[in-house]
Amino acid sequence: MKIGILAAGTTPEHLSSEFSTYADMFIQALEVLHPEVSFEAYDVRDDEFPESHVACDSWLITGSKSAVYENSSWMQGLQALIRTIDEHKQPLVGICFGHQIIAQALGGQVDRYQGGWGVGIHRYEVIDQMAQAQLGKKNFAVCAFHQDQIVEKPSQAKVFARSDFCEFAGLLYEDHILTVQGHPEFSRKFEGCLLDMYDNMLAPDILSQARDSLYSEDLQSSQMLAWIGEFLTQPRCSEEILSH
Repeated sequence: MKIGILAAGTTPEHLSSEFSTYADMFIQALEVLHPEVSFEAYDVRDDEFPESHVACDSWLITGSKSAVYENSSWMQGLQALIRTIDEHKQPLVGICFGHQIIAQALGGQVDRYQGGWGVGIHRYEVIDQMAQAQLGKKNFAVCAFHQDQIVEKPSQAKVFARSDFCEFAGLLYEDHILTVQGHPEFSRKFEGCLLDMYDNMLAPDILSQARDSLYSEDLQSSQMLAWIGEFLTQPRCSEEILSH
């Protein structure tokens, strides 16, 4: 099995000597859980796309500093690929920007959130029973770093996680698409470095709360990463997929 990582962004340049790229963060986490799986990364920002949706068995879209509503040419290409993956019912996971652009591609809407930045470790309520079973709990906490949000979800998407700050924090589309607004691939240290980077852009109270959360919240990324790994490696025997 091969998982394709559609890299919509990467680690800021001045942090690249200490931290892996966003694509590699996922590869390193998932290959520990599924050593039998291979990976291939595509830098879609440079119009590096797979030749076909069947180039890989399942797909993951990373976070990005870009905004979905910029609608640049590579985003248009990515949305076309998302719709093809959805049509053929391949497993697809979206993280932060990936969460948002999947929603946009499938009929939802993304915009700048009037409530401000979502940064630090955020806790989300799990409101779907299947998701509760997968995560083994009714809430979870992961790093977040976003200014945009899904403001209107696609009609076929079901909310599995939410918070007062982020109404559509986790979405499921039938049994083949899983998306989350938070960043289960981010460590406390990396999140702290990002906060330092945005020191002059964030309101002092937001920054203070975010930094406090790095110490006060119990980071629970491993459960979400385990679910993502299982979701992407679930057996698929669709004749439609095999015939293309």
